[in-house]
Order: sequence, then structure tokens, then C-alpha cells
Amino acid sequence: MTTAILARGLVRDFKTVRALDHVDLEVPAGIVFGFLGPNGAGKTTLIRVLLGLVTPNAGETRVFGVDPTRDGAAVRARTGALLEHHGLYERLTAEQNLAFHARAWRIPRPEAVARIAELLRGLGLWERRGERVGTWSRGMKQKLAVARAVLHRPPLVFLDEPTAGLDPVASATLRDDIERLARDEGVTVFLTTHNLQEAERLCASVGVIRRGTLLAVGSPADLRAQRSTSVVRVQARSWPPEVRAALGTHPAVRAVADDAGTLRLTLHHPDATPELVRWLVGHGLDLEAVTPERASFEQAFLDLVRDADGARAP
Repeated sequence: MTTAILARGLVRDFKTVRALDHVDLEVPAGIVFGFLGPNGAGKTTLIRVLLGLVTPNAGETRVFGVDPTRDGAAVRARTGALLEHHGLYERLTAEQNLAFHARAWRIPRPEAVARIAELLRGLGLWERRGERVGTWSRGMKQKLAVARAVLHRPPLVFLDEPTAGLDPVASATLRDDIERLARDEGVTVFLTTHNLQEAERLCASVGVIRRGTLLAVGSPADLRAQRSTSVVRVQARSWPPEVRAALGTHPAVRAVADDAGTLRLTLHHPDATPELVRWLVGHGLDLEAVTPERASFEQAFLDLVRDADGARAP
């Protein structure tokens, strides 16, 4: 499988802040890759390094085999990007905006006309093509900015929080558009987002970064599996008061909650479940069901970040 993005030992410092701390990352071509982390985690810095806009202090990077530090122009010629600002000319119409960028990319006019129509129709903007962009909603502008990013058919597109600030309907519509573009055009999409549902739905693989350190890489399902849940739901025919009281002091149990007669037990570690079941049976309980709760992707992400913060604590 072709590698779209490769980073090895990547370091980038800004005065007293290490924005990227020995990042190792490999992104295969043809997927939507999500890059997740809190504000200030290093997401945008990595994109700028990969585009050749920021020089790393150490390590190496390749974008489709090209070193962006040495030949950033070649990398940028093969990529599209929607970063912090949409970068549209608001006094121009949608069609004029894309035509301007088509000329900048030296796309032959007949091809440009067809490509602009294809994108505007695909994104539901064709009927509004003659309107000045300054009159549009933020969601429509973001759609047009995505169209501009893929106008020249790049194999790799960077989308830095494309749905930030959009209302739920506009976010969902743009998310569908990105999914369709990635599928139909076969591009690699490098997506940063704070919307974990968005990442789980769109991304074949995600990376989680915190304070410049890459904490994990894998599919959303893999990350959920790695963060084994420590919560089990236990159903029994009855719960003697003395057993319920004893559960609160059991060394394996961190917390007990009653959910309509089913006890929800938070354990110190998921491996404690068999021990706890033996303890309950030994105390005469007639168990009906013991069900581990499936970790959500959001919980897996939060656990990773919190564990990283705990590891840094003095």
C-alpha cells in the first residue's frame, strides 16, 4: 500500500513550547485519517510541517515520497488545504472564486469549466454559483472552500476543523460531502476535528495527540478495544442489603450505582471482573447477567488524554 504521509522522530519547538515531540506517523494513501487532540496539542503545527510551511527542529517527513522541508513547493502542488480561514474572495461569486484558482493552477479552461460545474453540483451549490460569496452562510462558504481545495485533483487534502462553528445541520451536510468526495475522488484526507462523532464516522484511522506527543494511532474500533472498559452491569434476582454495602468497600470496586435494580459497578481494572463474579456467587447471589459496558470512542479518547496528563503530573 502506498504511503501518503510519513513522519519519523519529528520535533518542532516554539521558544519554550515543544509543539511536536518525536512524532512517528504513517498514513496510507486513499483513507480519511483523523488527527485528534485538544487545542494546542500540535495538530496544526504538523500540517504546516507537512506542507513545508514550518521547518522541524529534528526528524524527517515525506509526503508521497517528497521531503516538504527541501521541496515544499512540490508538496503543495500535490495537495489541497483548508486551514484556519476559508480564504475565499467574498466580493466574487462562487464560480468566479473557483475560476480564479483554476487559472492559478493552470488548469486548461475547458477542463476547468467542467470541473467547477462538477464540484458545485456535487456540493449542492450550482444554483447559487452566480451569487457573491460574501452573502453566503458560513456552512456554504466552507463547502466552497472544500471545493477549492480539491479543484486541481490533488491526491492529498488537509482539512483543519472544517465543521468548526457550523450549526448541526450544516456540519452534517458538510460531513456527508467530505465523505462522498473522499470516496468518489479517491483522495487521502487528513482531517483535524474536535467532533469525535465526526471522526468515528469518517475516519478509517485516527491519531490522538496531546502536548506534542502522539499517544495512539489506529481505527476508532481499535482505540475503543485498547481502552478496555472498567464498568460492568450486574443483574441478580435480589440484592441483599449487606452484600450491596460490602460491594462499596470491595478492593476491586471503585463505585456502585443502582440503575433500576441493576448495579453498575466501576472497577479499578477490567481484569477484576472474574474475581468479582466469584465473590458475588460466594455470597449466595443468583446472578442473571454480568455485562461489560462497551467503551465509547469518546471515552477511549478522554481516557488517553487523561492518562497522558496523569503521566506528566509530578
